[in-house]
Amino acid sequence: MPSAMSHLGRRFITVEGIEGVGKSTNMAFIGAWLEERGQRVTVTREPGGTPGAEAIRRLVLDTGRDQIPDQSELLLMFAARAAHLQTLIVPALEAGDFVLCDRFTDASYAYQGYGRGLSLESIATLETLVQGDLRPQLTILLDGSFELSVARRAGRTETDRFEREQLAFFERVRSGYLAIAAEQPGRVKRVGAEQSLADVQRNIALVLTASYPEFS
Repeated sequence: MPSAMSHLGRRFITVEGIEGVGKSTNMAFIGAWLEERGQRVTVTREPGGTPGAEAIRRLVLDTGRDQIPDQSELLLMFAARAAHLQTLIVPALEAGDFVLCDRFTDASYAYQGYGRGLSLESIATLETLVQGDLRPQLTILLDGSFELSVARRAGRTETDRFEREQLAFFERVRSGYLAIAAEQPGRVKRVGAEQSLADVQRNIALVLTASYPEFS
């Protein structure tokens, strides 16, 4: 992907965090915040977002399939991401939309890198290969404990391969997310997910206003 695409990241927002921290609810809040300010918003998710990428999502998350080797899981994530970028994300950004994505490449670092123990350098190589220099302008990290995740997922009737992982895995994933936030404080903004929803959304609004002062 050519470097000329890098300017498109200005309107690219991602939301990250482990399962059960409120990403779906707060994605809706962010989308509404932007739309109230006259912006068109394309909402999507990873893995997925396009028919081909959604097929890969089903393959990766399906608990009924044979165990997928860790490296295969990583490569499938980036295969889905390549299709997602070329088919949906980049065209939407080029059309002037904001793109709001439930997880993106930070999840690969957190889940496959820190969680599975795969090489961060290999993930960085794949990131450059698939994305060029396109990166999100803003990433909101909804940070919550494993206990919060378990409590909020208690009513779900079905769980995927990741949701069935245990405490140690999610602690590694969470520590990975926090390491990314510490390394890239200009882009990644941590919001504590264990606050009340009103407080979470108040803090998200503060982050959005600081990142996009032209909409304040």
